[in-house]
Amino acid sequence: IIHRAVRTALEKDGWVITDDPLFVSFAQVQMYIDLGAEKLLAAEKNGHKIAVEIKSFLGSSALSEFHLALGQFLSYRLALEAQQPDRALYLAIPSDAYDGFFRLEFGQMMVQRYQIKLIVFDVQNEVISKWQP
Repeated sequence: IIHRAVRTALEKDGWVITDDPLFVSFAQVQMYIDLGAEKLLAAEKNGHKIAVEIKSFLGSSALSEFHLALGQFLSYRLALEAQQPDRALYLAIPSDAYDGFFRLEFGQMMVQRYQIKLIVFDVQNEVISKWQP
């Protein structure tokens, strides 16, 4: 449900899903990032490319969920920097996870320290409510 909601929200926002999932092989490790997307901008010849890792944060501990998400995010970002440096990595999270954990001082500090780009989405309406580059 979460995966579909993010995909639909990105499509509504004008993104074209190019990979579902996005496969990356780096340093003898194979990785599958949830989505790859591309958006052509009318004012530019070059399109923007993103990779999106989707996390629901439905577990009993938001901190534990964040630890898992951070580990994946950092691994994926390293691989993308080497293999697809033109593709930016985002962590997609539901708005309730953003409001409940990522707005806390600790969550904000972690996002800033590890330079995590966020897509906050509304699961019910399948729309993006916030881009945090």
